[in-house]
Amino acid sequence: MKKPPRNRIVRHVRIRAGDLVPHELNPRTHSDAQRRALEQLYEEIGFARSLLAYPLADGRLKLIDGHLRAAMDPDHLVDVEVLDVTDAEARALLLAIDPLAQLAGYEQETLEELRRLVEIDSAAVRSLWQILEETSADAQKALDRATAAAVPPEQFYVLIECATEAEQLALLKRCQHEGLRCSAKVA
Repeated sequence: MKKPPRNRIVRHVRIRAGDLVPHELNPRTHSDAQRRALEQLYEEIGFARSLLAYPLADGRLKLIDGHLRAAMDPDHLVDVEVLDVTDAEARALLLAIDPLAQLAGYEQETLEELRRLVEIDSAAVRSLWQILEETSADAQKALDRATAAAVPPEQFYVLIECATEAEQLALLKRCQHEGLRCSAKVA
């Protein structure tokens, strides 16, 4: 039988968001659209997810997850799950939490039913999904443009084998005199 994972959550605290130490290696960025969507959820539903942090030697708490929520209002009291992890483990979690969530898929029928039920009553969720769809469409357009720009135009060449360097130079001069774009190559 498999041994259950260790529970690294040691306590929950309520703390002023501005007193949390942002992790200096947090690679996440937060767009204005994401900030607006979170503000709408806060207005409609409220604060509903704790932040994740670990204690520093001086007693302060350093964020692992929840940087945007902490930055929304430094004077807001937020709930924080405090973990008993090392700096190295905190860095691993910082790097793994979001990508791990992104690996999850959706059962399409259930997703559509949930959206149908929720979006009737929740303007914030409806707006969030609209932003996601627009962002996805914009990203696809940017990818399409980048892919199209990366494909070089077709080019056609004629390779003429010459017996000597002198013959090559004479042929090159003749072609250039006729206005052809050409160059000499040695193989």
